[in-house]
This record gives sequence, structure tokens and C-alpha cells, in this order.
Amino acid sequence: MLPPELPPLPALTRAESDLVDRYLEALDLMGRINPARATDTYGGLRAAQALVGKAAALRDALAVMHERGEAQVHAGTLARALRVLDGERRAGRVTVPPEPSD
Repeated sequence: MLPPELPPLPALTRAESDLVDRYLEALDLMGRINPARATDTYGGLRAAQALVGKAAALRDALAVMHERGEAQVHAGTLARALRVLDGERRAGRVTVPPEPSD
């Protein structure tokens, strides 16, 4: 049986697509760094080192949008793209997990 088909991504400019991709890359690294979910320091250290480059790429994606005259962020459209790309689960790794119930 095949997995259910994902909804299509909304139409995005190349710059918006780069913004979403770079944001998710940085988000994944932040999830690996999260001390409330980490298992070892080395993995967090490696993720933190990689985050520097991903943050610069995220900055560059936003700069390209600005330079191209894309002054407004279409939050609803970008939120749909993030949902299709599993952004909610990925963002959940950045939060503090709930306290276990006794």
C-alpha cells in the first residue's frame, strides 16, 4: 500500500522556496541543539557549528527576496508550504517537551 499523497506545494517564487528550505534547515539544526531533547554534547556541538552557515544562507535568501522587490512575506502561503514539508513536526523538536505525568 502506498502512503497517502501529500497536498501540492503552493506556488512560490524561487526566492520564497529558498527561504522556506533554508528556514527548515536551520530549524532542524535547532532541534538537534535543543538541550531538553539532546542525548549528547557532540551532536549538539556539530549542529551548532553547522547552524552558522545555515543562518547565513537564510539571511541570503531574505536578502535576495528584498533585492528582487519581494517586500512582503505572504505568511499564509509560506505556512502552507511549511506544513506540506513537515514543518510542524520539525518545529516541535525545538520546543521544551511537556513534563511527564506521574
